[in-house]
Amino acid sequence: MNIQLQRQSLCLVLVSILLLWTRVGSIQFDIESGQIKCITEDIKLNSMTVGKYQIVNPNEGYPLPDSHKVTVRVTSAHGHNYHTSENVNEGHFAFQTAEAGDYMACFFAVVDHNPRTSITVDFDWKSGIAAKDWTNVAKKGSVESMELELKKMFDTVQLIHDEMFYLRDM
Repeated sequence: MNIQLQRQSLCLVLVSILLLWTRVGSIQFDIESGQIKCITEDIKLNSMTVGKYQIVNPNEGYPLPDSHKVTVRVTSAHGHNYHTSENVNEGHFAFQTAEAGDYMACFFAVVDHNPRTSITVDFDWKSGIAAKDWTNVAKKGSVESMELELKKMFDTVQLIHDEMFYLRDM
């Protein structure tokens, strides 16, 4: 009975690691001119978070129209502003969270489009382990690829460990 419980626990940990290890690419969404789209992410205290966004060119091979601009604002649940860019077609942000909770990235499409225009935005937002630039870690430390994978796994296991304590305290 005890061996079976250990096997189930090990299986659960391995499945959790595999689920956390999967890479998620960016998302694309459309905004009509004069409209707002917001995306929220629940981020833990003192986590690194990075984001990158750009307008997708509707006419491949031609310059992006001047009308395709957005205003981007990233705020915390407590209303603190972490990033603002006005009338841009691309940008990025990076910060370490000072408070836990829902962080919101809002995209405002410029209003002066006549007729109304649909703008496609490509948005990539990462936090925690996913936000670390592992290729630079490997270059700076000149570590072997196996050591790099072990560091990734250690961070993943640490995240699972912290999450288990968090869930236990709830």
